[in-house]
Amino acid sequence: MTSFKQLPISVEILRSLNEIGFRETFPIQAAAIGPLLEGRDVIGQAKTGTGKTAAFGIPMIQRINRAQDSVQGLVLVPTRELAQQVASDLSRYGKYLSIRVLAVYGGQPIYGQMEALQDTVHVVVGTPGRVIDHLSRGTLVLDRARMVVLDEADRMLDMGFKEDIEYILRMTPSERQTAMFSATMPEEILELASQHMYNPEKLLVSRDEIAVEEIEQLYHVVDPDRKLQALSNLMAQESVKRALIFCSTKIGADRLAWKLRRTRKDIAVIHGDLTQPQRERALEDFRSGRVRFLVATDVASRGLDIQGVSHVVNYDMPNDPLLYFHRIGRTGRAGATGIAVTLVSRREMDELKRIQRMTNTRMREFREHLSPSRHQPSGLHGNY
Repeated sequence: MTSFKQLPISVEILRSLNEIGFRETFPIQAAAIGPLLEGRDVIGQAKTGTGKTAAFGIPMIQRINRAQDSVQGLVLVPTRELAQQVASDLSRYGKYLSIRVLAVYGGQPIYGQMEALQDTVHVVVGTPGRVIDHLSRGTLVLDRARMVVLDEADRMLDMGFKEDIEYILRMTPSERQTAMFSATMPEEILELASQHMYNPEKLLVSRDEIAVEEIEQLYHVVDPDRKLQALSNLMAQESVKRALIFCSTKIGADRLAWKLRRTRKDIAVIHGDLTQPQRERALEDFRSGRVRFLVATDVASRGLDIQGVSHVVNYDMPNDPLLYFHRIGRTGRAGATGIAVTLVSRREMDELKRIQRMTNTRMREFREHLSPSRHQPSGLHGNY
Protein backbone atom coordinates (compact mmCIF):
# COMPACT_ATOMS: atom_id res chain seq x y z
CA MET A 1 0.00 0.00 0.00
CA THR A 2 1.29 3.46 -0.96
CA SER A 3 0.61 6.65 0.94
CA PHE A 4 0.08 9.96 -0.85
CA LYS A 5 3.15 11.28 0.98
CA GLN A 6 5.28 8.84 -1.01
CA LEU A 7 4.16 10.38 -4.30
CA PRO A 8 5.63 13.59 -5.80
CA ILE A 9 2.67 15.71 -4.76
CA SER A 10 2.93 19.35 -3.64
CA VAL A 11 2.65 20.19 0.05
CA GLU A 12 -0.44 22.30 -0.65
CA ILE A 13 -2.29 19.39 -2.22
CA LEU A 14 -1.08 17.00 0.50
CA ARG A 15 -2.50 19.41 3.07
CA SER A 16 -5.88 19.30 1.31
CA LEU A 17 -5.80 15.50 1.01
CA ASN A 18 -4.99 15.17 4.70
CA GLU A 19 -7.99 17.35 5.60
CA ILE A 20 -10.24 15.26 3.35
CA GLY A 21 -8.93 12.09 5.00
CA PHE A 22 -6.97 10.67 2.04
CA ARG A 23 -3.83 8.95 3.28
CA GLU A 24 -3.40 5.58 1.57
CA THR A 25 -3.83 5.36 -2.19
CA PHE A 26 -6.15 3.12 -4.09
CA PRO A 27 -4.44 1.02 -6.79
CA ILE A 28 -5.48 3.26 -9.69
CA GLN A 29 -4.16 6.31 -7.83
CA ALA A 30 -0.81 4.72 -7.06
CA ALA A 31 -0.48 3.63 -10.70
CA ALA A 32 -1.69 6.78 -12.48
CA ILE A 33 -0.52 9.79 -10.49
CA GLY A 34 3.20 9.36 -11.26
CA PRO A 35 2.88 8.99 -15.07
CA LEU A 36 0.36 11.82 -15.26
CA LEU A 37 2.63 14.14 -13.26
CA GLU A 38 5.38 13.30 -15.76
CA GLY A 39 3.11 14.47 -18.58
CA ARG A 40 2.40 11.06 -20.08
CA ASP A 41 -0.88 10.04 -21.70
CA VAL A 42 -2.73 7.40 -19.69
CA ILE A 43 -5.58 4.95 -20.29
CA GLY A 44 -6.96 3.71 -16.98
CA GLN A 45 -9.50 0.93 -16.62
CA ALA A 46 -11.29 1.66 -13.37
CA LYS A 47 -14.87 1.65 -12.15
CA THR A 48 -16.73 4.17 -10.05
CA GLY A 49 -15.55 4.03 -6.45
CA THR A 50 -11.95 3.02 -7.19
CA GLY A 51 -10.64 6.56 -6.61
CA LYS A 52 -10.11 7.57 -10.22
CA THR A 53 -11.12 11.22 -9.69
CA ALA A 54 -8.10 11.72 -7.44
CA ALA A 55 -5.99 9.65 -9.86
CA PHE A 56 -6.37 12.25 -12.60
CA GLY A 57 -7.46 15.25 -10.53
CA ILE A 58 -4.35 15.55 -8.36
CA PRO A 59 -1.93 15.66 -11.34
CA MET A 60 -4.21 18.07 -13.20
CA ILE A 61 -4.35 20.47 -10.25
CA GLN A 62 -0.61 20.25 -9.62
CA ARG A 63 0.27 21.02 -13.25
CA ILE A 64 -1.83 24.20 -13.40
CA ASN A 65 0.15 27.40 -13.94
CA ARG A 66 -1.61 29.81 -11.61
CA ALA A 67 0.04 32.81 -13.25
CA GLN A 68 -1.76 31.99 -16.49
CA ASP A 69 -5.32 33.31 -16.72
CA SER A 70 -6.80 30.61 -18.95
CA VAL A 71 -8.50 27.23 -18.94
CA GLN A 72 -5.67 24.70 -18.67
CA GLY A 73 -7.58 21.58 -17.67
CA LEU A 74 -10.70 20.02 -19.17
CA VAL A 75 -12.60 17.00 -17.84
CA LEU A 76 -15.40 15.55 -19.99
CA VAL A 77 -18.03 13.49 -18.17
CA PRO A 78 -21.31 11.85 -19.25
CA THR A 79 -23.75 13.38 -16.75
CA ARG A 80 -24.45 16.60 -14.89
CA GLU A 81 -24.30 14.78 -11.54
CA LEU A 82 -20.79 13.53 -12.27
CA ALA A 83 -19.76 17.01 -13.49
CA GLN A 84 -20.87 18.50 -10.18
CA GLN A 85 -19.11 15.82 -8.14
CA VAL A 86 -15.82 15.92 -10.05
CA ALA A 87 -15.72 19.73 -9.97
CA SER A 88 -16.32 19.68 -6.23
CA ASP A 89 -13.53 17.15 -5.70
CA LEU A 90 -11.03 19.07 -7.84
CA SER A 91 -11.84 22.29 -5.98
CA ARG A 92 -11.05 20.56 -2.71
CA TYR A 93 -7.74 19.19 -4.01
CA GLY A 94 -6.73 22.68 -5.15
CA LYS A 95 -8.01 24.53 -2.10
CA TYR A 96 -4.59 25.80 -0.96
CA LEU A 97 -3.44 26.60 -4.49
CA SER A 98 -6.44 28.84 -5.22
CA ILE A 99 -7.33 26.79 -8.28
CA ARG A 100 -10.66 27.82 -9.83
CA VAL A 101 -12.83 24.95 -11.11
CA LEU A 102 -16.14 25.36 -12.94
CA ALA A 103 -18.75 22.75 -13.83
CA VAL A 104 -20.70 23.31 -17.06
CA TYR A 105 -23.63 21.09 -18.02
CA GLY A 106 -27.09 21.19 -19.52
CA GLY A 107 -30.30 21.45 -17.59
CA GLN A 108 -29.49 24.86 -16.13
CA PRO A 109 -29.36 28.33 -17.72
CA ILE A 110 -26.19 28.86 -19.71
CA TYR A 111 -25.86 32.54 -18.89
CA GLY A 112 -24.59 32.03 -15.36
CA GLN A 113 -21.90 29.73 -16.73
CA MET A 114 -21.03 32.32 -19.41
CA GLU A 115 -20.60 34.96 -16.74
CA ALA A 116 -18.45 32.65 -14.60
CA LEU A 117 -16.19 31.91 -17.58
CA GLN A 118 -15.42 35.61 -17.90
CA ASP A 119 -13.50 35.38 -14.63
CA THR A 120 -10.37 33.30 -14.05
CA VAL A 121 -11.15 29.61 -14.48
CA HIS A 122 -8.31 27.08 -14.50
CA VAL A 123 -10.28 23.85 -14.95
CA VAL A 124 -13.61 23.17 -16.66
CA VAL A 125 -15.56 19.99 -15.92
CA GLY A 126 -18.43 19.47 -18.30
CA THR A 127 -20.73 17.33 -20.36
CA PRO A 128 -19.84 17.26 -24.07
CA GLY A 129 -22.98 19.03 -25.30
CA ARG A 130 -22.65 22.00 -22.99
CA VAL A 131 -18.89 22.27 -23.59
CA ILE A 132 -19.56 22.49 -27.34
CA ASP A 133 -22.26 25.10 -26.69
CA HIS A 134 -19.70 27.30 -24.91
CA LEU A 135 -17.09 26.70 -27.61
CA SER A 136 -19.54 27.80 -30.32
CA ARG A 137 -20.43 30.96 -28.37
CA GLY A 138 -16.77 31.78 -27.78
CA THR A 139 -17.24 31.77 -24.01
CA LEU A 140 -14.88 28.82 -23.65
CA VAL A 141 -11.48 28.79 -25.32
CA LEU A 142 -9.30 25.70 -25.10
CA ASP A 143 -6.21 26.76 -27.02
CA ARG A 144 -4.18 26.74 -23.80
CA ALA A 145 -5.53 23.47 -22.42
CA ARG A 146 -2.61 21.42 -21.16
CA MET A 147 -4.52 18.34 -20.00
CA VAL A 148 -7.80 16.76 -21.14
CA VAL A 149 -9.47 13.88 -19.28
CA LEU A 150 -12.26 11.69 -20.63
CA ASP A 151 -13.93 10.29 -17.51
CA GLU A 152 -16.25 7.27 -17.87
CA ALA A 153 -15.38 7.25 -21.56
CA ASP A 154 -17.37 4.08 -22.30
CA ARG A 155 -20.55 5.66 -20.94
CA MET A 156 -20.03 8.77 -23.07
CA LEU A 157 -19.62 6.63 -26.18
CA ASP A 158 -22.72 4.59 -25.27
CA MET A 159 -24.64 7.88 -25.00
CA GLY A 160 -23.60 8.86 -28.53
CA PHE A 161 -21.00 11.50 -27.67
CA LYS A 162 -18.19 10.19 -29.87
CA GLU A 163 -18.43 12.93 -32.51
CA ASP A 164 -18.76 15.59 -29.81
CA ILE A 165 -15.66 14.30 -28.04
CA GLU A 166 -13.66 14.28 -31.25
CA TYR A 167 -14.75 17.84 -32.06
CA ILE A 168 -13.77 19.05 -28.58
CA LEU A 169 -10.37 17.37 -28.82
CA ARG A 170 -9.75 19.16 -32.13
CA MET A 171 -10.32 22.44 -30.29
CA THR A 172 -7.39 21.71 -27.95
CA PRO A 173 -3.65 21.92 -28.70
CA SER A 174 -2.18 18.85 -30.38
CA GLU A 175 0.60 18.73 -27.78
CA ARG A 176 -1.85 18.48 -24.90
CA GLN A 177 -1.73 15.62 -22.37
CA THR A 178 -4.70 13.24 -22.60
CA ALA A 179 -6.04 10.76 -20.06
CA MET A 180 -8.94 8.39 -20.50
CA PHE A 181 -10.69 6.44 -17.74
CA SER A 182 -13.23 3.74 -18.53
CA ALA A 183 -14.81 0.81 -16.69
CA THR A 184 -14.59 -1.31 -19.85
CA MET A 185 -12.27 -1.30 -22.85
CA PRO A 186 -14.36 -1.97 -25.97
CA GLU A 187 -12.81 -1.61 -29.41
CA GLU A 188 -14.32 1.86 -29.81
CA ILE A 189 -12.39 3.10 -26.77
CA LEU A 190 -9.10 1.74 -28.06
CA GLU A 191 -9.77 3.28 -31.48
CA LEU A 192 -10.43 6.67 -29.89
CA ALA A 193 -7.20 6.35 -27.92
CA SER A 194 -5.15 5.44 -30.99
CA GLN A 195 -6.41 8.53 -32.82
CA HIS A 196 -6.04 11.10 -30.05
CA MET A 197 -3.37 9.87 -27.62
CA TYR A 198 0.40 9.56 -27.86
CA ASN A 199 1.93 6.29 -26.71
CA PRO A 200 -0.45 6.01 -23.72
CA GLU A 201 0.41 4.04 -20.64
CA LYS A 202 -2.29 1.42 -20.05
CA LEU A 203 -3.29 0.88 -16.42
CA LEU A 204 -5.72 -1.90 -15.58
CA VAL A 205 -7.08 -2.03 -12.07
CA SER A 206 -7.33 -5.64 -10.89
CA ARG A 207 -10.57 -7.53 -11.48
CA ASP A 208 -11.06 -7.69 -7.73
CA GLU A 209 -11.68 -3.95 -7.51
CA ILE A 210 -15.11 -2.88 -6.42
CA ALA A 211 -17.97 -1.83 -8.70
CA VAL A 212 -19.67 0.22 -5.99
CA GLU A 213 -22.41 1.44 -8.33
CA GLU A 214 -23.91 -2.06 -7.98
CA ILE A 215 -23.96 -1.83 -4.18
CA GLU A 216 -26.40 0.14 -2.07
CA GLN A 217 -24.38 1.44 0.86
CA LEU A 218 -26.23 2.07 4.12
CA TYR A 219 -25.16 2.85 7.66
CA HIS A 220 -26.96 2.59 10.95
CA VAL A 221 -25.95 4.65 13.99
CA VAL A 222 -26.32 2.37 16.99
CA ASP A 223 -25.07 2.36 20.59
CA PRO A 224 -22.45 -0.37 21.15
CA ASP A 225 -24.65 -2.20 23.67
CA ARG A 226 -27.48 -2.40 21.14
CA LYS A 227 -25.37 -3.54 18.19
CA LEU A 228 -26.12 -7.27 18.62
CA GLN A 229 -29.86 -6.60 18.67
CA ALA A 230 -29.62 -4.40 15.56
CA LEU A 231 -27.74 -7.19 13.77
CA SER A 232 -30.31 -9.78 14.88
CA ASN A 233 -33.15 -7.61 13.57
CA LEU A 234 -31.39 -7.28 10.23
CA MET A 235 -30.72 -11.03 9.99
CA ALA A 236 -34.42 -11.73 10.59
CA GLN A 237 -35.48 -9.92 7.42
CA GLU A 238 -36.58 -12.13 4.55
CA SER A 239 -34.70 -9.93 2.05
CA VAL A 240 -31.38 -11.00 3.62
CA LYS A 241 -30.87 -14.18 1.61
CA ARG A 242 -27.19 -14.71 2.37
CA ALA A 243 -24.91 -12.36 4.33
CA LEU A 244 -21.27 -11.94 5.22
CA ILE A 245 -20.79 -10.35 8.64
CA PHE A 246 -17.37 -8.79 9.24
CA CYS A 247 -15.60 -8.46 12.58
CA SER A 248 -12.22 -6.84 13.16
CA THR A 249 -10.66 -9.58 15.31
CA LYS A 250 -10.64 -13.37 15.50
CA ILE A 251 -11.80 -13.28 19.11
CA GLY A 252 -14.59 -10.90 18.17
CA ALA A 253 -15.72 -13.17 15.32
CA ASP A 254 -15.79 -16.24 17.57
CA ARG A 255 -17.65 -14.37 20.29
CA LEU A 256 -20.25 -12.98 17.87
CA ALA A 257 -20.80 -16.39 16.24
CA TRP A 258 -21.27 -17.97 19.69
CA LYS A 259 -23.87 -15.35 20.68
CA LEU A 260 -25.77 -15.73 17.40
CA ARG A 261 -25.79 -19.53 17.68
CA ARG A 262 -27.71 -19.28 20.93
CA THR A 263 -30.82 -18.39 18.94
CA ARG A 264 -30.17 -19.79 15.44
CA LYS A 265 -28.29 -22.62 13.75
CA ASP A 266 -27.49 -21.12 10.32
CA ILE A 267 -24.16 -19.53 11.37
CA ALA A 268 -20.60 -20.34 10.29
CA VAL A 269 -17.37 -18.53 11.15
CA ILE A 270 -14.07 -18.12 9.31
CA HIS A 271 -10.79 -16.55 10.46
CA GLY A 272 -7.05 -17.11 10.39
CA ASP A 273 -6.84 -19.33 13.48
CA LEU A 274 -8.97 -22.07 11.94
CA THR A 275 -7.32 -24.98 10.16
CA GLN A 276 -7.56 -25.13 6.40
CA PRO A 277 -10.15 -27.95 6.49
CA GLN A 278 -12.24 -25.95 8.98
CA ARG A 279 -12.12 -22.88 6.75
CA GLU A 280 -12.99 -24.88 3.64
CA ARG A 281 -15.92 -26.51 5.44
CA ALA A 282 -17.28 -23.13 6.56
CA LEU A 283 -17.00 -21.74 3.05
CA GLU A 284 -18.63 -24.80 1.50
CA ASP A 285 -21.50 -24.64 4.00
CA PHE A 286 -21.99 -20.97 3.11
CA ARG A 287 -21.72 -21.51 -0.66
CA SER A 288 -24.13 -24.42 -0.64
CA GLY A 289 -26.70 -22.59 1.48
CA ARG A 290 -26.45 -24.97 4.42
CA VAL A 291 -25.75 -21.86 6.48
CA ARG A 292 -27.14 -18.43 5.65
CA PHE A 293 -24.66 -16.27 7.55
CA LEU A 294 -20.85 -16.29 7.59
CA VAL A 295 -19.10 -14.36 10.34
CA ALA A 296 -15.63 -13.45 9.08
CA THR A 297 -12.52 -11.45 9.73
CA ASP A 298 -10.74 -9.65 6.92
CA VAL A 299 -9.11 -12.88 5.86
CA ALA A 300 -12.29 -13.31 3.81
CA SER A 301 -12.55 -9.78 2.41
CA ARG A 302 -10.10 -10.19 -0.49
CA GLY A 303 -10.51 -12.59 -3.35
CA LEU A 304 -13.50 -14.42 -1.88
CA ASP A 305 -15.95 -14.95 -4.75
CA ILE A 306 -19.27 -16.39 -3.61
CA GLN A 307 -22.33 -15.94 -5.77
CA GLY A 308 -25.61 -14.83 -4.25
CA VAL A 309 -24.35 -12.81 -1.27
CA SER A 310 -27.23 -10.37 -0.89
CA HIS A 311 -25.80 -8.40 2.04
CA VAL A 312 -22.50 -7.51 3.65
CA VAL A 313 -22.65 -6.27 7.23
CA ASN A 314 -19.79 -4.41 8.87
CA TYR A 315 -20.45 -5.39 12.47
CA ASP A 316 -17.13 -3.74 13.34
CA MET A 317 -15.88 -0.71 11.45
CA PRO A 318 -12.88 -1.61 9.27
CA ASN A 319 -9.64 -0.02 10.45
CA ASP A 320 -8.70 1.08 6.93
CA PRO A 321 -10.87 2.64 4.17
CA LEU A 322 -9.49 0.28 1.54
CA LEU A 323 -10.60 -2.70 3.64
CA TYR A 324 -14.12 -1.28 3.61
CA PHE A 325 -14.27 -1.54 -0.17
CA HIS A 326 -12.84 -5.03 -0.23
CA ARG A 327 -15.41 -6.10 2.35
CA ILE A 328 -18.45 -4.66 0.60
CA GLY A 329 -17.19 -6.00 -2.74
CA ARG A 330 -18.22 -9.50 -1.65
CA THR A 331 -21.76 -8.52 -2.65
CA GLY A 332 -22.96 -6.97 -5.92
CA ARG A 333 -20.80 -9.34 -7.98
CA ALA A 334 -21.16 -10.60 -11.55
CA GLY A 335 -23.68 -7.90 -12.45
CA ALA A 336 -25.93 -8.55 -9.44
CA THR A 337 -26.90 -5.83 -7.00
CA GLY A 338 -26.12 -5.97 -3.31
CA ILE A 339 -26.55 -4.11 -0.04
CA ALA A 340 -23.78 -3.18 2.40
CA VAL A 341 -24.73 -2.17 5.93
CA THR A 342 -22.29 -0.62 8.40
CA LEU A 343 -23.15 -0.53 12.09
CA VAL A 344 -21.45 2.55 13.50
CA SER A 345 -21.34 4.24 16.89
CA ARG A 346 -21.45 8.01 17.20
CA ARG A 347 -17.77 8.20 18.09
CA GLU A 348 -16.94 6.30 14.88
CA MET A 349 -18.76 8.77 12.62
CA ASP A 350 -15.57 10.66 11.71
CA GLU A 351 -14.03 7.46 10.38
CA LEU A 352 -17.21 6.66 8.46
CA LYS A 353 -17.14 10.12 6.87
CA ARG A 354 -13.54 9.52 5.87
CA ILE A 355 -14.60 6.33 4.09
CA GLN A 356 -17.45 8.21 2.41
CA ARG A 357 -14.99 10.74 1.03
CA MET A 358 -13.02 7.96 -0.66
CA THR A 359 -15.81 7.36 -3.19
CA ASN A 360 -18.20 9.36 -5.30
CA THR A 361 -21.12 7.19 -4.21
CA ARG A 362 -23.26 8.07 -1.23
CA MET A 363 -23.91 6.11 1.93
CA ARG A 364 -27.38 6.58 3.26
CA GLU A 365 -28.51 6.34 6.85
CA PHE A 366 -31.32 4.09 7.89
CA ARG A 367 -32.83 4.21 11.34
CA GLU A 368 -34.67 1.84 13.56
CA HIS A 369 -36.67 -0.25 13.27
CA LEU A 370 -35.28 -3.27 11.52
CA SER A 371 -37.53 -5.76 13.22
CA PRO A 372 -39.04 -8.63 11.20
CA SER A 373 -42.51 -7.14 11.41
CA ARG A 374 -41.34 -4.07 9.52
CA HIS A 375 -39.17 -5.59 6.83
CA GLN A 376 -39.54 -4.70 3.18
CA PRO A 377 -39.36 -7.81 0.99
CA SER A 378 -37.49 -5.92 -1.75
CA GLY A 379 -34.59 -5.03 0.54
CA LEU A 380 -33.59 -2.35 3.00
CA HIS A 381 -35.29 0.49 1.18
CA GLY A 382 -37.36 1.80 4.03
CA ASN A 383 -36.83 4.32 6.75
CA TYR A 384 -33.51 6.05 6.02
